[in-house]
Amino acid sequence: MTEINEKTINQFFKAEKKEIEDNGFSRRVIRHLPDRSKKLSDIWSIFCSAITIILFFIFKAYEVILNILREAFNGAMETGIAHLDLKSLLIVGVVLIGFGVKKVCQLE
Repeated sequence: MTEINEKTINQFFKAEKKEIEDNGFSRRVIRHLPDRSKKLSDIWSIFCSAITIILFFIFKAYEVILNILREAFNGAMETGIAHLDLKSLLIVGVVLIGFGVKKVCQLE
């Protein structure tokens, strides 16, 4: 557009500007925006996480995990996997932890 057309359009809109009464419309729109449902979603996620942690300890799932790790370690020792390079195992562990942290951070 040329500068003359822009000035003409701006003058037209300034001359024809009218205020429209809100009558509480903005408040009603804000109240129905997704932010409110996000709060409910966050509360639900916290509740489910708390229940999961409680059930984890009630059913002693930590013992099951420790037994699995113990059996895996014993099996590795018996088959001679213990001769693996510890540096490689450390790198694999760090990468897996990094992926886990990234996944948890993306959940928010």
